Amino acid sequence: MWVLVFFDLPTETITDRKTASRFRKNLLNDGFNMFQFSIYMRFCPSRENAAVHIKRTKNALPKKGKVCIMQITDKQFGMMELFHGKKETTLEKPNQQLELF
Repeated sequence: MWVLVFFDLPTETITDRKTASRFRKNLLNDGFNMFQFSIYMRFCPSRENAAVHIKRTKNALPKKGKVCIMQITDKQFGMMELFHGKKETTLEKPNQQLELF
């Protein structure tokens, strides 16, 4: 499973910018990687694991702005087409994550 977090947060004031920055840092600290500036993604080995990270993201939601959390399968993620300009590029392989039980 892949968990993607899309967001559009206000940045008009210093407080807004700090709040947006804190939200991004929370995502990074929870193992998400930046795909684009306002899109972060994380690979999860199971739906249960994805639910844990979704819950953490929901707990860190800012009071203002729009946030979307999406789950897709690894197969769906692999069908994504990525372009830089008109040149098609390949997706980078995700970092291997070690899980201790």
